[in-house]
Amino acid sequence: MTLECIPGLILRMVQSGGSKTFRSGALAKSAGVSPDTIRHYERIGVLPRASRTASGYRVYPAIAVERVLVVQRALRIGFTLAELGEVLKARDAGGAPCRRVYQLAQEKLKGIEADIEALKATQRYVKKVLSDWEERIQRAGPGQKSHLLLSLTDAVKNLGSPANRFRRRKGP
Repeated sequence: MTLECIPGLILRMVQSGGSKTFRSGALAKSAGVSPDTIRHYERIGVLPRASRTASGYRVYPAIAVERVLVVQRALRIGFTLAELGEVLKARDAGGAPCRRVYQLAQEKLKGIEADIEALKATQRYVKKVLSDWEERIQRAGPGQKSHLLLSLTDAVKNLGSPANRFRRRKGP
């Protein structure tokens, strides 16, 4: 065994040589996911099909831990399971889908930047609404209704802003 530094983790033990295998529960525990996640990844092709013991248990090679961790990290930056399935199948077939992965990551960044702009616009809108609400509350006497939520329909009409532009598009 050797120890490696991995970003996001403190230390990780890596088996050198040998042919250690994992059942789905042990693989899930090692990767920090549920056994259902492991079975789902296998079902959709993100994780290669496991061999089976004589009693029918799934058995994965040690390298499957790294595959699951890669999938988890890629999901965190916006990749979809369908996209990962595509590139991992190409890699497993001997291909080099690096340019495709790079292109997908560029698309993820563009989406994040668009989301940030939409959030900034939403922030400006909420600030305007709060300013309006502050005035309404000051004008209303104690115990009087200010109709804050009802005023949102007028605010949307006056600002010309859609109710919520912060929506992620699903991949193709």
